[in-house]
Amino acid sequence: MTASLTKTLPAELQNNPLVTFGRGIAAYSEVKPEHIAPAIEYLLKHAQDAVDEAVNPNTAPSWNALAEPLEDATESLGRSWGVISHLNSVADTPELRAAYGAMLPKVTAFFSSLGQNLDLYQKFKELSKSPDFVKLSSAQKKVIENSLRDFRLGGAELSDADKPRFAQIQDEQATLGKAFSDHVLDATDGFVHLVTDKADLVGLPEDVVAAAADTAQQKNLQGWAFTLHFPSYYPVMQYSENRALRRLMYEAYVTRASELAPQYAKGKLDWDNTQNMLEQLRLRDEEARMLGFKNYAALSLAPKMANSVEEVDAFLTNFAQKAKPFALKDWQELSEFAKSELAIINGLEPWDVAFASERLKQERYSFSENELKQYFPLPKVLDGLFQVIQTLFGVKIEAANLPTWHADVQSFSVKNAKGSIVAYFYLDPYARPGKRGGAWMDDARGRRVLPNGEIQIPVAYLVCNFAPPVKVDGVLRQPTITHDDVITLFHESGHGLHHLLTQVSALGVSGINGVEWDAVELPSQFMENFCWEWEVLEKMTAHAETGKPLPRELFEKILAAKNFQNGYMTLRQIVMSLTDWRLHSSLSTKDAKDQVVLDLSRTIADQFNVIPQPAISRWINTFSHIFAGGYAAGYYSYKWAEVLSADVYSAFEEAAKLTGSVLDEKTGTRYREEILEVGGSRPAAESFKAFRGREPSIDALLRHGGLA
Repeated sequence: MTASLTKTLPAELQNNPLVTFGRGIAAYSEVKPEHIAPAIEYLLKHAQDAVDEAVNPNTAPSWNALAEPLEDATESLGRSWGVISHLNSVADTPELRAAYGAMLPKVTAFFSSLGQNLDLYQKFKELSKSPDFVKLSSAQKKVIENSLRDFRLGGAELSDADKPRFAQIQDEQATLGKAFSDHVLDATDGFVHLVTDKADLVGLPEDVVAAAADTAQQKNLQGWAFTLHFPSYYPVMQYSENRALRRLMYEAYVTRASELAPQYAKGKLDWDNTQNMLEQLRLRDEEARMLGFKNYAALSLAPKMANSVEEVDAFLTNFAQKAKPFALKDWQELSEFAKSELAIINGLEPWDVAFASERLKQERYSFSENELKQYFPLPKVLDGLFQVIQTLFGVKIEAANLPTWHADVQSFSVKNAKGSIVAYFYLDPYARPGKRGGAWMDDARGRRVLPNGEIQIPVAYLVCNFAPPVKVDGVLRQPTITHDDVITLFHESGHGLHHLLTQVSALGVSGINGVEWDAVELPSQFMENFCWEWEVLEKMTAHAETGKPLPRELFEKILAAKNFQNGYMTLRQIVMSLTDWRLHSSLSTKDAKDQVVLDLSRTIADQFNVIPQPAISRWINTFSHIFAGGYAAGYYSYKWAEVLSADVYSAFEEAAKLTGSVLDEKTGTRYREEILEVGGSRPAAESFKAFRGREPSIDALLRHGGLA
């Protein structure tokens, strides 16, 4: 909030933590559902007043008179709403959800109205053509250019007759997206399977059994309770020798939020996302056509790197063709192994795949994921991650004491070489009830120069869902995470660095703001590469019991196993990407029936995938990335950005041939300056070429993935 805003608070808001934190950090633990409506109503009015002032004929079309005050007011609203949205994701309660849902349409309507405000659009056009425009910084110019584009995409050029319907579409999409996410969370939280006979737990690691006992105790049950939260679900699929248990858990997992879920989830038909998906697709198609685009995929490309719908489809299809021979080989090897070594003679079922894969990996590389996991205590991993960041980018990370929303949440400061704090970030590491699954980085506060000349430093959330520490024989063990979890942590930290190390002063393009959606994964995927380097792993591992670092012999095994089954895992991602892309580019939704989304996803899987898909699977009903997470017609960007990130990382590999270390400070400095610091202030293609000196090439990605 601006200083003037917090100084003039009405009496009833003087103790409301959603408006009293000013430009600082919110007191998350003090936020209550009853704070939400009055705070947001007040901030909406303040933001609308700023809009009214901006379009006043007497307001000069300049940065200081127009763009900055408007940014100030909308940022105040956005930051408070961001706190509420964040708590809705990490500390969900029925009361909070209801309060959030009540205000969501009003917030959505306000931001939708901004994009349709023709008077505001005219003011920004006047600014872009004024003599003052040439005096602006390149970042400020990019903000104005992006704003003009977003006005067009926001419906500013629509007729007065069409604007109400366009606004209604935005409102309905926001409501449906929230409902989709709520259904997935409820369906996940709503399932518990109790095991009462310990003989049924054969094969499960000790810490998984202990966690299941803890879960049962928390739910006042006797035995071992398993849920569909990933740290509980996946070890069952990976290690349990009880095939019936694997099947039960698998079928519950892949039917979440679908018409098949009632038999597993207390009969909650209202959690079925089938109609929700279809309605979202219809609304997106209508939105695109109103704006003059052939389909939503074409609309989605307006602010992205890719140039056409056909280019993206060809990129994914060609990638699938390159990966498929490797995927077929992976599947054939797994099927033969399961038949000969595991006595699965009638063919692998979906609930056997993770189990058989783990056994094959153990036999081929003589280690198990659980054995490896013991070398990755989370505190040690964090130390190693921070060391990589500090070495490459010339910063120092120290523990901080920021207000948090849960006892498990940690906070940190980022200091530059002079010792000045340049950013803060939170880490919320563990899965728990009421917390959305998955992992993500989000923007708590962006970097900008304030009207008084001070720098507002950025703040980020890093959220994961690792298995929490458990008690074994009454002793609390330090939390250990899998190597895949380590990769996830590095991935999200890459997003965080993009946000935290920016040097751009205009909020609209600082950090991740304004970065093309299909390039925004570059810094995150880039960081994953360090998880496969010996010089990194030897310093970030210590066995949970012995304290000894990861043996070099075991490292060589995991390196050899790096691309284990990468063929069919790559195809899985491409199938998800193509499903998203074709849902938004080629599916006719006007007269579509209930199961059309499922049918299209099956058609694509049949064409490209090598693993037979079970009739029961409704994975699309929990595809939150595209129906609740902002990746609609954008999931391809993971693979698109992988090409960029692998090519960027190859510069560090080239430096290592000369210096002996991929943690090359000189290359790290160039990467920080040309990619991280510039944020969205210039096109991603220009940033890539500034760092690499040429256009991107797919060669490094194919080599890294063993697909060459």
